[in-house]
Amino acid sequence: MRVDKVKLKELIKNKINRAGLNEEHAEVVADVLTHADLRGIHSHGAMRVEYYAERIAKGGINPNPNIKFEKTGPASGVFEADGGVGHYMAKKAMEEAIKMAKEVGVAVVGVKNMSHSGALSYFVQQAANEQMVALSMCQSDPMVVPFGGAEPYYGTNPIAFAAPSSSGDNIIIDMATTVQAWGKVLHARSKNESIPDTWAVDENGEPTTDPFKVKALVPIAGPKGYGLMMMVDVLSGILLGLPFGKHVSSMYEDLTAYRKLGQLHIVINPEFFGDKQVFLDKVTQTIEELHEIKPAKGFDRVMYPGEPEILRSKAYEKDGIEIVDDIYEYLESDVIHNNNYDNKDPFAK
Repeated sequence: MRVDKVKLKELIKNKINRAGLNEEHAEVVADVLTHADLRGIHSHGAMRVEYYAERIAKGGINPNPNIKFEKTGPASGVFEADGGVGHYMAKKAMEEAIKMAKEVGVAVVGVKNMSHSGALSYFVQQAANEQMVALSMCQSDPMVVPFGGAEPYYGTNPIAFAAPSSSGDNIIIDMATTVQAWGKVLHARSKNESIPDTWAVDENGEPTTDPFKVKALVPIAGPKGYGLMMMVDVLSGILLGLPFGKHVSSMYEDLTAYRKLGQLHIVINPEFFGDKQVFLDKVTQTIEELHEIKPAKGFDRVMYPGEPEILRSKAYEKDGIEIVDDIYEYLESDVIHNNNYDNKDPFAK
């Protein structure tokens, strides 16, 4: 079914708030999840609400964390999240990074001991809206076979990038370092759809199209994706003194415990590296030149990264956001959670 974005956000906020998260933090969670659904990234949208609600209700997310920020240098700092909800912590950290980059040109801000933060595009978009360039990356629990391996070690370890332009269009890249994010497999399960045989492997390490037979994901571009997920783990985990690789806590293993995840934002102020207007104009020129390229067979035109999501957002703004019926019914119900996630094997049916 289709739902207006304002109504969807309110439904999400209400459910998260009733689970025990305070009003301010629930507002941010709802905003990030609605952002994902609006862009068509449903794997990181409303379908995550019941999981968050269950974790909050069971104490695995601190509803009122003692947040601390330490400025460790002229262009660096670290937030202690104290088990707080990741969406709020990541947004707060990006706000600090933007402020710092405006003053000194660059900023590197880490967050440690946070929970899952959702779609990273939301946070780099914060910076792009302030005409800043940004990178963000975070850990996730091990469910990916390393290149040449038969057992999971790293998580999907996503990376996001954003750059503003003079036209107001933001280039946004938000990608897992696997061929596809785990949330996409969950989304396929929720709609009972098959997946491409390039996304994941079964218990025998063989490619599968059945989302219910997935036992591990695979790195994007083989050794290249493997290298990228290692980089993310080093920068958002080891660098911050947090658990790393196979030691990162499971999303489902114990919903009563804090996850202790890490995230790193890097923000660059174009003013400190040349003429800011020239930079913005050249990004716009890049977009225009890409649009002028002859499209390949089967394509109407070449689009810049983030453009398909922008077009989808405009369509959803007009016609409503597509939401799976079962998820909408849950959001409308009085049920907080159904104990569907605690100690659940993520690869199980």
